[in-house]
Amino acid sequence: MKVLIAGGAGFIGSNFTRLLLTKGYKVCVIDKLTYAGRKANLKGVLKDIKFIKGDITCSGDVEKAVKGCNVVINFAAESHVDKSIKNAGEFVETNFYGSYVLLSRALKEKIDLFLQISSDEVYGSLIKGSCKETAVLNPTSPYAATKASADLLCLSFHKTYGLPVIITRSSNNYGSYQYPEKLIPLSVIKAIRGEKIPLYGNGSNIRDWIDVGDNCRAIELILSKGEAGEIYNISSGVKKKNIDVVRGIIKHLNKKMSLIKYVKDRPNNDYRYSMNSSKVQFLGWIPLIKFDDGFKKTIDWYYDNKDWWKKVV
Repeated sequence: MKVLIAGGAGFIGSNFTRLLLTKGYKVCVIDKLTYAGRKANLKGVLKDIKFIKGDITCSGDVEKAVKGCNVVINFAAESHVDKSIKNAGEFVETNFYGSYVLLSRALKEKIDLFLQISSDEVYGSLIKGSCKETAVLNPTSPYAATKASADLLCLSFHKTYGLPVIITRSSNNYGSYQYPEKLIPLSVIKAIRGEKIPLYGNGSNIRDWIDVGDNCRAIELILSKGEAGEIYNISSGVKKKNIDVVRGIIKHLNKKMSLIKYVKDRPNNDYRYSMNSSKVQFLGWIPLIKFDDGFKKTIDWYYDNKDWWKKVV
């Protein structure tokens, strides 16, 4: 089986590429190589894959990439909420229109499966409880809205044209190769350098965290056992306040808590995310990596790989 991974040089995409190679898949990666997608993320495996520098909004690039593939997996996305607030157009172009271009080519090539990688943010904020896959979508940021829109477009291609489509919605990932605009890598690097760590509001916002390795294992299981037309939430169930995550980073690095700098909250910052992942667990998946273990391993990775992040900070 040959798999096309769109956005395979990004954080989750590169980790998933490595996993598929260990499973014996043939892999083609298409990536625009913007600021967060880097060939350095594929260090050691570039010789084992077909790599295409291309844009998923360009039909010519996508046609070249999809040709000969059995499966298309779309990790490609603009993903930073702060950036979507400043420039929503880029997110509409990549996340929605780019998905359309991939879907259209997948339909023409009659691929066996189209796997759309989405986000827990499409459900919006919850005061209590956890969202199932049937929950009403309630995105509150331009980023989340473009992901929710792409999800609906994918489902329409399944219902209207019979394209075999599956959607996964993952909670907050952490791990190696994550671009330092996200909370954990940003805070780790700031702490290592002895710089102030910005924290929105009072840091009480709650996120559901999952190690990228556990997320990738779930996606690979869904690739082989998931049913077309279905949506699968992927969540560890481990919920942490942002302030507790930052304090844990500072403590692990033996730095001072005075590095924390509370800043003005971003507009309409969702308070809490939580998903029910029993559906994917029914397929046979459970999260294996305890948060404390994966969290400390991630901090140590950034400490030991300064050459990787110094080039982008």
